[in-house]
Amino acid sequence: MKRTYIKQIIVEQECRISGWVEKVRDQKTMQFVVLKDTTGSIQITIEKEKLPQIAAQISKLTRGSYVNFVGIAFKSEFVKLNGIEFIPSDIEIESISEELPITTDSSQDLKLEYRWIDLRDDKKRLIFEIRTFIEAKMREYFLNNGFIEIHSPKISAQSSEGGAEVFQIQYYDQKAYLTQSPQFYKQMAMAAGFDKVFEVTPIYRAERSYTARHTAEAVCIDFEVAGVRSHHDIMDIEESWIIFVLNEVSKKYGTIIEEAFGSKVLIPTKIPRLKLSEVFDIFKTAYGIDKPESEQLDLDPDGEKLICEYAKEHFDSDFVFVTDYPTKARAFYSKRQSEDSTHSLTFDMLYRGWELNSGAVRETDYKKLKSQIEDKGIDSSKMEGYLSFFRYGCPIHGGLGFGIDRFVAKLLNQQSIKDTIFIFRGPNHIKP
Repeated sequence: MKRTYIKQIIVEQECRISGWVEKVRDQKTMQFVVLKDTTGSIQITIEKEKLPQIAAQISKLTRGSYVNFVGIAFKSEFVKLNGIEFIPSDIEIESISEELPITTDSSQDLKLEYRWIDLRDDKKRLIFEIRTFIEAKMREYFLNNGFIEIHSPKISAQSSEGGAEVFQIQYYDQKAYLTQSPQFYKQMAMAAGFDKVFEVTPIYRAERSYTARHTAEAVCIDFEVAGVRSHHDIMDIEESWIIFVLNEVSKKYGTIIEEAFGSKVLIPTKIPRLKLSEVFDIFKTAYGIDKPESEQLDLDPDGEKLICEYAKEHFDSDFVFVTDYPTKARAFYSKRQSEDSTHSLTFDMLYRGWELNSGAVRETDYKKLKSQIEDKGIDSSKMEGYLSFFRYGCPIHGGLGFGIDRFVAKLLNQQSIKDTIFIFRGPNHIKP
């Protein structure tokens, strides 16, 4: 008999249901089992005298055991759980569970060690259902707008950021790195004439961070487009993309998200854009925070939270673009605003207090790019594989890398990206 999910049960029609045992009450004459699958829970009711063989099997069950029942559901005013009870005619025990090692009150670190049990929680499963929908709609936007999807290597002979926060691996008889970003390969696609590309990709960062928003292995959604003349062109695309996705999410899950997570899906009509220098002026005039100009290179976590609060209050937006960062604070591939400018065509997008992505127009002039690499203290000879993309003609282009783990966490009012990553990786977490 084909399986029926609990949510799909038709009253007074025989069916087979499967799931985990949530509760067992074994009384003198009656037994009650609460069975749970991915769609809901139902009470199984057994009269011992009428069903002695099934009753004997029920006595073996523990919380977390996985069981199949064949039987019929009936309406009952005496049953609190949805007013339905299931009367079995047959039982098959697939797996008896040992005592569960975690409870709802266990620490997050312990829950991460037993993530597969932790994820049996309905709300946690819902997070990944919604995340699946979000990724599908993000991909839909790109496909509807002429983007090509690429899958770049995750093993590279050089690090994409040129820094130390990389995982070095042994690759046959040479050293290699897990990629921090598909940055180089997106740019290679521009030199190949692909014009618009995107990728949903894992990225790796060997930083010893223990915050709610850092991880050693994350998922980013990157895109790169040719023909841009300003970082505002890239922001225009991202703004359109985000508004499309949030509209779709709101239509399907808006009410569910508010009920389950206490978060409203708020859709901006226009995302405010503030230069970094303007942000520090706001801090000074609105909050009395006066930072020396020499330290106005980037925003720390408190600054990101504060400017998001300001954007919410003054622009009624959960999002804000912060633009025009000093060149010394950005990656070597960021294009300067002019030949002798100390500022770059760059931006970050922040959402509800967290940075979601950085973006930029890229420098495509071979000599300038080589000089910028060396200005960062990087040996340009080791970057020749990347530099070669710009020797044979390349359009001006730009793009960004968007942290979907962070986005989902903030959208669903989660405290940490540990809740929105299927299996978390951090300095102290390499299992399961």
